[in-house]
Amino acid sequence: MDEGGTPLLPDSLVYQIFLSLGPADVLAAGLVCRQWQAVSRDEFLWREQFYRYYQVARDVPRHPAATSWYEEFRRLYDRVPCVEVQTLKEHTDQVLHLSFSHSGYQFASCSKDCTVKIWNNDLTISLLHSADMRPYNWSYTQFSQFNQDDSLLLASGVFLGPHNSSSGEIAVISLDSFALLSRVRNKPYDVFGCWLTETSLISGNLHRIGDITSCSVLWLNNAFQDVESENVNVVKRLFKIQNLNASTIRTVMVADCSRFDSPDLLLDAGAPPGRVFDLGSDSEDEAGGPGPVPAPARTKEGLRRFLDGFLDGRAQPQLSEHALETKVAELLAQGRTKPPEHSMADARKLLIFTTGCLTYSPHQIGIKQILPHQMTTAGPVLGEGRGSDAFFDALDHVIDVHGHIIGMGLSPDNSGSVVADPMQPPPIAEEIDLLVFDLKTMREVKRALRAHRAYTPNDECFFIFLDVSRDFVASGAEDRHGYIWDRHYNICLAKLRHQDVVNSVVFSPQEQELLLTASDDATIKAWRSPRTVRIHHAPRPRPHPFFSWFASQRR
Repeated sequence: MDEGGTPLLPDSLVYQIFLSLGPADVLAAGLVCRQWQAVSRDEFLWREQFYRYYQVARDVPRHPAATSWYEEFRRLYDRVPCVEVQTLKEHTDQVLHLSFSHSGYQFASCSKDCTVKIWNNDLTISLLHSADMRPYNWSYTQFSQFNQDDSLLLASGVFLGPHNSSSGEIAVISLDSFALLSRVRNKPYDVFGCWLTETSLISGNLHRIGDITSCSVLWLNNAFQDVESENVNVVKRLFKIQNLNASTIRTVMVADCSRFDSPDLLLDAGAPPGRVFDLGSDSEDEAGGPGPVPAPARTKEGLRRFLDGFLDGRAQPQLSEHALETKVAELLAQGRTKPPEHSMADARKLLIFTTGCLTYSPHQIGIKQILPHQMTTAGPVLGEGRGSDAFFDALDHVIDVHGHIIGMGLSPDNSGSVVADPMQPPPIAEEIDLLVFDLKTMREVKRALRAHRAYTPNDECFFIFLDVSRDFVASGAEDRHGYIWDRHYNICLAKLRHQDVVNSVVFSPQEQELLLTASDDATIKAWRSPRTVRIHHAPRPRPHPFFSWFASQRR
């Protein structure tokens, strides 16, 4: 300014100069004088800074809840949990899973060291209890979940056994006394299990029918089985679902439709789309005929014609032994499957799981509604309410992602390839996509950036436990990093480094500026946002403006 206080440079020229500066330099320049301070907070300036710095497409509007471009820029930089504040080293082997209590006061961790550890989530995290599951013949613990009132903990693990063993078990632990209340068999182990109500949980069982054909049964179990009267049901069969081509039901979870207006589902998927192998369908003359024919009769007739054609050499194309087994299983199930109950208005909860139809690699999301009468173990046992011809239950909805699903999680708002041999599925793609599906429409609503990678072969177990908060999505990866995305802009905001594969990430349900990550390096890391780090560690009452942190952490 001149001696009279008049600016030597017009605002328009200062604005043009500021456009060429980075965000930290603009904030620093704003301290020079009142004129520069006013220009440095210009909305158009910060809109340009936002789109340029975060590389957001110009056609993506500002978040509807944002009050200004400056505040939105600050939110994405200052409120993302990207600062490591504590490393927990109490586990002695790979840490596989993390879960928070609903209150946010505690969290649990599972590990290859075969323990379930429960932690106090204070400003400095401390270990509260460690449960060793080796006395119960477990090989390792893999998953945990708190019930709705945080009084019980579900812990899922894998039994000791041969390398190809698929058996597991679910244990229920009291969070008051840390006593083991009950144990439930769970097969395959990667069903994991989940709570349906505060005192009942869902487990799985698998029955082999053929070489690549099986049946998955989902059970509802009472958490207090050892203290119930012998006259009260403590277990009840929910659903019985046919599996083709070596597929099975895995990763079971429950979405509470009564709590949120628009719950959505988020999952990780890899593998490029390809051609779908047509396993065959009834010919036109099978579909035709004078008048309706009962389903069992149609099935028997279709099966007889198919086998006659196959034996006479008329079936085209020639089918392998596995393809023939699948075709016969499909025909047999047509007249023995209970159709979906189309009463979504009565459904309070949805059962969601991964499955498939072409290969053992999960590439589909199956959805079954859970009706009010199915919410308790009381009533008919072992499927007594099912008709004699309804051996299997049909899925209500199936979403095919045309790729290997390697992770799945619920938000807090709760043509393909020829697969000639289902035991040789396409490999997991190194580039992993994040997909989002709306559970009301059952459609994909957006695709996030490809920012992380996977390297595991398709014949090895690989699952990432991701998490979703109000504004962010977090995921682990095999490239030794955790990742955080913004849900509105679909941009990657932070990479969180570990020394090995990051298996699980979880936001605090009460504070999305706190994130935990678990890794094969046997550590759990706690990450907080720059804002909360300043609040918790800065001396008082000295103020620490946003730009000082920004300038010291320039990328």
